[in-house]
Amino acid sequence: MPLISRFILLLGALLISACAQQAPAFVPPAERTVPASEKPWPKNHVLGIAYHDVEDRDPDQAVVAVRTERLIEQLAWLRENGYQPVTVDQIMAARKGGPQLPAKAVLLSFDDGYASFYTRVLPVLRAYNWHALLAPVGSWVDTPLNQPVDFAGTPRARSDFLTWEQVREISQSGLVEIAAHTDANHKGILANPQGNLQPAAATRRYDPVSKRYESEADFQARIRTDVNNISEKIRKATGKRPRVWVWPYGAADGTSLAVVGEQGYEMALTLDDGLDALDNLMSAPRFLVASDPDGEHFANSIVSVQAESAMRVVHVDLDNVYDPDPAQQDINLGKLVQRMADMGANTVFLQAFADPKGDGLVHSLYFPNRHLPVRADLFDRVAWQLRTRAHVKVYAWMPVLSFELDSKLPRVTRWDPQTGVTSVDPSQYKRLSPFNPEVRRIVGEIYEDVARLASVDGILYHDDALLSDFEDASPDALRAYAAQGLPGSIAALRDDPAAMQRWTRFKSRYLIDFTNELTARVRAIRGPQVLTARNLFAEPMLNPDSEAWFAQNLDDFLTTYDWTAPMAMPLMEKQTREQSGPWLEKLVETVKQRPGALNRTVFELQARDWTQKDQADIDGAQLADWMGRLKRQGATSFGYYPDNFLDNLPDLKTVRPALSNKWNP
Repeated sequence: MPLISRFILLLGALLISACAQQAPAFVPPAERTVPASEKPWPKNHVLGIAYHDVEDRDPDQAVVAVRTERLIEQLAWLRENGYQPVTVDQIMAARKGGPQLPAKAVLLSFDDGYASFYTRVLPVLRAYNWHALLAPVGSWVDTPLNQPVDFAGTPRARSDFLTWEQVREISQSGLVEIAAHTDANHKGILANPQGNLQPAAATRRYDPVSKRYESEADFQARIRTDVNNISEKIRKATGKRPRVWVWPYGAADGTSLAVVGEQGYEMALTLDDGLDALDNLMSAPRFLVASDPDGEHFANSIVSVQAESAMRVVHVDLDNVYDPDPAQQDINLGKLVQRMADMGANTVFLQAFADPKGDGLVHSLYFPNRHLPVRADLFDRVAWQLRTRAHVKVYAWMPVLSFELDSKLPRVTRWDPQTGVTSVDPSQYKRLSPFNPEVRRIVGEIYEDVARLASVDGILYHDDALLSDFEDASPDALRAYAAQGLPGSIAALRDDPAAMQRWTRFKSRYLIDFTNELTARVRAIRGPQVLTARNLFAEPMLNPDSEAWFAQNLDDFLTTYDWTAPMAMPLMEKQTREQSGPWLEKLVETVKQRPGALNRTVFELQARDWTQKDQADIDGAQLADWMGRLKRQGATSFGYYPDNFLDNLPDLKTVRPALSNKWNP
């Protein structure tokens, strides 16, 4: 009996078995009981599910393969629980105002172009009448039949992959649309001096000979050639140009995305978490089916995609990783990565600037850039190791204004009501004036540089973006106030309560607008999937009138940033240890009064008492107690700063059960 016939018989048996043993009798959608763990499906949202190879003898987890039996079991579970396959045509029609997508819409995709799609997956799709995407890699399909495929530096049997003739036949099935998974960029390239290999479609190559990074022009040319090549190969095979781009390794890049958009692509698929919305099709998340999951694990994972993601964060000083001795620096990095994995955090706020004095004034950075010295080209190396070895998301912790740039650039100045003198406030961060166009340009270029040369999930804006009720009194600032119809002097602004209120709101919004500019610069290079967080002082939260002292506003932050990060540091706010618990509860209650706000707020606790002369580390038990109070009040996202990973402070065994979602779901 031919192999394909035996497989069809096996498929039929498995389908009967899956339906008989695991799927309940069919219940009309209107009569189904929705599990308590599932939320109502948001309108016009899609769950992307990413598969790779299908292999029965020993599913190779190097390519996250699954067994045929498991694939059938998973599709049976989806069908019997009301999930419905949709096509790209349906998604595009809904985006243009056409028929609404069904609830629990699913877009199946199969990456890389394995031969198992032809022999195993396509028969299953036909049996279920489910649509899917197939995203082959051009250079792998091009490989002659008598040669091994260069699978990202590892040879694999050519028989593991499809031919263009099979791709053509699959495209004519009526069930499968062919997407693009690059032509020759599904591989790692050298990304930094330390030797990390990172996704070629999202990384500027580092040349160890010249010790220079690939220029932006060269990077764009390389990507444009690749996109043109794969688009044309798919057109020749199927008669249609592809309209869906699938990022290798799920790693997106904004510059590459612009090239993809120029070529007419209408969707781009990542491996980020969550459901996809119609306004986010060029950064569409997908659930990756890995580890050949059984039915229970698969079902739990699918349902949890709808859950709000809680952030458990550790805020880390890169100054503690840096060492002039490369060997010691590697030891420090190893300790950090291991500790983050052991701690069970899912996010790291990682310092991208050097501040060895701890005065908040940035003289150098940990990434190559156009404007400040580089203490060490270290940030990308550490971020990549944390993301791939500790499996955490990494946010680049960046100042907004406190860069020590050219002394000719204007600084934020304070008007002294006693003397009438305008000068830099020595008790505050020494900040550049955000009202100066040259300052905004230079700071923007620094943010572009960190985006270009570092793989990050987000940006954390430091707490240096603030202006007091006597700031900014620089000439540029005064001109900006006058342009808004406000008085042109600080004295006049403060003498008129109505003008004072307008001035406060203008400054708060002005700082937000500046961070929005920086976000746009980062996303243009790194991609729209980059998230934002911003530190917020506690006082403007608890006492809204104090917005005038900071130019920070809780409601503004909640509507602007993906995450608002209050500095929930009671001892810094002159609370005693006894008062600290109720103070934290009040802080959470303030956020809780705003519907849904707790899902976008991450409370940062203090792990050091800076009010003491010796700046003693806070006991892990105290930190765990504070975390418990936050959770009992309903806060789900929190973390602490700083982490002393070199000396196990705070104590890992004490803090981990309170911090980690792995211990306390």
